[in-house]
Parts: sequence; structure tokens; C-alpha cells
Amino acid sequence: MKTVAEVFSDDGALAELIDGYRHRPQQEDMAQKILAAIKQGQSLVCEAGTGTGKTMAYLVPALLSRQKVIVSTGTRHLQDQLYEKDLPIVLQALASPATTMVLKGRSNYLCLQRMDVALHDSKDLSYQNMSDLQEVVQWSSSTKTGDINELGMIEENSFIRPIITSTTENCLGQGCPEFESCFVFKNRKKALESDLVITNHHLLLADMGLRESGFGEVLPLADLILFDEAHQLPELASTYFSKTMSSRQLLELVTDTQTAAHEEAKDSQGLTESLTKFEKSIRDLRLVFGRKDQRLNWQETWDKTDLSIELPTLMKAYQNVMDILELSSERGKLLDNCWQRAKEHYNYIESYMESKNEDSIRWLEIRGHHLYFNQTPVNIAETFQQRLNDYDATSVFTSASLAINNDFKHFSRQLGLEECLTEVWNSPFDYQNQTRLYLPVDLPEPNHPGFFDAFIERTVKILSFSDGHAFVLFTSHQALNKAANILSEKIDYPIFIQGRAPRSELLNQFRKTKHAVLLGTSSFWEGVDVKGEALSSVIIDKLPFASPDDPVLQARLNYLTRQGSNAFMEYQVPQAAIALKQGVGRLIRDVTDKGICTICDKRIVNKAYGKRLINALPSMPITHDIEDIERFFH
Repeated sequence: MKTVAEVFSDDGALAELIDGYRHRPQQEDMAQKILAAIKQGQSLVCEAGTGTGKTMAYLVPALLSRQKVIVSTGTRHLQDQLYEKDLPIVLQALASPATTMVLKGRSNYLCLQRMDVALHDSKDLSYQNMSDLQEVVQWSSSTKTGDINELGMIEENSFIRPIITSTTENCLGQGCPEFESCFVFKNRKKALESDLVITNHHLLLADMGLRESGFGEVLPLADLILFDEAHQLPELASTYFSKTMSSRQLLELVTDTQTAAHEEAKDSQGLTESLTKFEKSIRDLRLVFGRKDQRLNWQETWDKTDLSIELPTLMKAYQNVMDILELSSERGKLLDNCWQRAKEHYNYIESYMESKNEDSIRWLEIRGHHLYFNQTPVNIAETFQQRLNDYDATSVFTSASLAINNDFKHFSRQLGLEECLTEVWNSPFDYQNQTRLYLPVDLPEPNHPGFFDAFIERTVKILSFSDGHAFVLFTSHQALNKAANILSEKIDYPIFIQGRAPRSELLNQFRKTKHAVLLGTSSFWEGVDVKGEALSSVIIDKLPFASPDDPVLQARLNYLTRQGSNAFMEYQVPQAAIALKQGVGRLIRDVTDKGICTICDKRIVNKAYGKRLINALPSMPITHDIEDIERFFH
């Protein structure tokens, strides 16, 4: 078996397989430190700056260890990139016999049983949806994995997707007539037998919950768990350790109960009428909140809106459905599944309304056409640590943005990682010569009425210097949409706007189009890679502080204050520093890249915490003079 030094050397195994390969001391050292941590059985938290090559720096020692490995990353897109691009190169470089696979959540896999039900009950489908369903049926006989992403025409928000995939609620399990052919269970079985499994944080956190509840597991036990893009974990873990129930689930219950009754109890008395009334009460409840997406404090909303009228009305209609469904549930597996779900949802809402638990936050979310009833733990550190311990594995947490001034305290405290080794490898890129950090101090404060117009004017001037080639990143959708309308009138460069097309399509068009400008919010602050002149300028409107009106943030800050902490300095500033680090990290993606990063929020200069934010960024020459920007580009 090769050594780490041999694999990463200028004439080593990777150099033979990768065109233009360059030895990076940071990459080799990272691999050495990870291998040492694995051998010691000591977990590691580490930051690897942009350009370190962290993917191969953790895959090489993982495979050299010959242990059972789970690699968890942020998104399905990154899973596919790891599995299809990076992993094959490392396997070949090491001549490794390891068996590998990629495992996703069940919503990515075709459910044969639900596909059959959809075919038999297709009279209400549109022509386009029926055509899509027929294409799915043809594909189902040839696919080996059942991964719906093989079908490019089934978009994430496609109408057809939820009717051909299962959820934990509507899955019939071993009672399903298609159980032997089930793609979800086939893939999970293959994962149990593989040496290295690539999954995502969503599935791993869901697996933690299943193990803790005693309902089995999705992923195999492993000797080593590698968390890539680990900066996402605290927020995602908070979501997964929450309890939630939505109006979408109630509407799906109505639809599935109607289908089940049609299949197994056509003569059931009163069920159709009670379901119709129940469905109306669900939609009436949603109408209480208007069209705007928002997150709301439960108690304040109960006290000040018609929620206190419409929710009891819904529960009364729900009880009528329950009474009839209980009598019908013995007539078939589909109806029994609906009855079990109905009980679970009813009990959740009832206990949610009456909860007095001070360790959890009750809050409502309005997202699209649906209402979500959420309960989120105030502190997730102890829960995460307990659930991680169930795997009895060595853990490695890595990202380009975990530390603040080389200190991991904020990240580690959120997840209870007090006993881990820590390491930082700075980016190998030459930020001193490749970049400038422009911090204009002559703009108004962000809360000043004149800020937005001044920001737009300054953005237009910077874009004229860079000839487009820019990301303009916003901290809110409202600001993005307002800016999109104005900038389209003020500049002649092609503009691509988040929300007008899928993210991957926007990025492809941006890369192909000369002098393009892309406007984005949070999803473009990270996980986006554009090399070369196409991206020469990143302009950020405001410092990325979370909205102070957010009910979960409010509760967390109150909790920290009660603990005697300075909640702003110990929570909000570190969170903003990590987000800002991600946004600035979009600029330089290769050794030959050059560009300017502009932060238009003068608080970074004139507030005491601003120095902490600047120190958390790569070391770039700072200027406050717009003429320096013009000279840099020309």
C-alpha cells in the first residue's frame, strides 16, 4: 500500500492521473494529520482554505486506513461529484479494492408501488404529467438504482415526483407487494455491504434520529465518519432534531385516504364528505397567514391572529375523519396506513398546542402554500454528541469555514465537540497579489433610507470597472428582487437572477456568457465554483447577520443571555463571520484567478466587532478608495 507522501508527490500516483497536477504542502499535511487521527482513534475538527484540495486530502487517508467509512457532504450534487469524479481517481491512484456506493434519501428513489397506484388512478393527471409518468414507467424497467435524478425531466418541484416516491409515512414497509424489488431497501442493503458510502448530512442526521428512536437505521455502522462542508451541520442538526408537522402532510393524508378508500372501501359511509370538510379547514387555516413566507413565534401568533379560531375548527373536522377512518382501517393495508398516520398527526398537533417545555422553541413557518408547526431544541450540543456516540466511530469535520481567527470554539460548542483535535490549513492562493478587499466608508449605514440607492450606484460603478464578470450577493430576497429591477435598467451586461431558473442552469449560463452579472442570496454564498475571468468581482450588500425577528434566533439569544453570555458577540458575530467567509470565498477558485471583493456595509469598519469579521477572512489588501478598484482592473 502506498504512503501519503508517495500519493501526493509531484511524480506520484495522483500526478499520473490528473492533468496539471501540482503538489500542495497543505493538502499532503492535511492527509497526514487525518491518517494520524484515524490511527489514534481521535476525532479531528479542521479547516482547509479554498484551493487546499480537501476532498482528496480526506479520501486518500480514509481508503488507506482500510476501515469502514461514511463520507457525509452537504448536498446531493456534491455526493454525485464525489462519487463520479473524485473517488474513481483516488481508487485508481491507490489501486484500492474497496467497494463504494452513493446513498441518498428515499425521496430520490422510485417507489414501484406508488407508481402502480398512480397509473391506476391517473384520470386526473394533465397530459404533460401523464406523459412524464409513462416515461418513468419505461425507465423503471431498465434502471439499476431507481435514482430519479437519472431522469433529467423530473425537476425537484415537479408534480409527478411525490406521487412516484415514498415518504416514511406512506411507505408500506415489508407489507408492500413490491418490497422485494424496492429500490430504497436494495440501495440500503448495498450500503451495508460497502466499504465506503457517500451520503449527505440530511440522510445521516435522519439516520441518527432513527437509531435514537429504536426504529432501525438507514446507514451502516462505520469506523470512520468524514463530515465535509461541516459548517452546515449545526443549522441542519437543529432542523433534524426538531419535531415538525405541516399542512402539506395533512393534505397528503387526505389525498392518500381518498385513494385508499377508492381501492379498499368504496362503500364507506361519510368518509368522502368528512375528508372534504377536513381539507377545507386545512386550507382555511393556511389563509390566516397571507401569501408572504415568514417564521413566526407560536404564542404571539396564537394571541394576535385568527389561528386561535381556525385551528380548533380544523381539529374538530379532523376528529370526524378519525372516527370514520378508525372503523374503515381494518379493510386494507392502505387504509390502515392512513389511520396510523392520522392518529400520529392529530396527537402531534394536540400536544403542540398544550406544550410547556422550556427547552424547546415552538414556532410556525409559512413556506409557499403550506404551514409548518415546529418544535426546535434551544441547545443541540448534548443531543448531537449522544447520537454521534451511537456510531462509536472516529469523526473528522472539515470545511473552508469552521474557525474564526484559527479558533474553533464557536463551531465546537454548538455540536459539543470539546475533546477533538483541531487544525487549520490556510489557502495556498496568493491573496496579497491576486485580490483586493474594498470596504467603502462613504456609503450610508445599512439602516439609512439612502443606503439602497447608494449601494446600487456604487455597484454600477464597480461593474463598469470589471466589465461585469460579477456576483452581487444579497442578504435578503427582497433586496435582490428590488435590485434586479433597477440594475436591469442601469447596466448593459447580461443579468442572471436567482429564482428565474434552477441554480445549476444559472451557473452554466453565467460561465458561458461574457461580461455576465449574477444576483443571488444565501444559496449562492456557498458551494458555487466559478474559475477564471468569468468571476472577477464579488459585491456583498450587507453583513450576513440573521434576521433579529427570527423566532428561533430570538429564543437562542435569550437562552445565552440567561446563561450569562454576551449573545451578540458569542453567537451572532461568529455566525456572521462564517457566512461572510463563505461569500468572500466565491472569488478566488484557482491559482490564476484575480479579483475584487466589495463589502458595502460600513459597520465592518466602524463597529468594534468589524475587526473580528475582517480577521476571519483570507488576508487581502484592504482599500477604501474606489480609484484603487479602477486601477486594479485596468
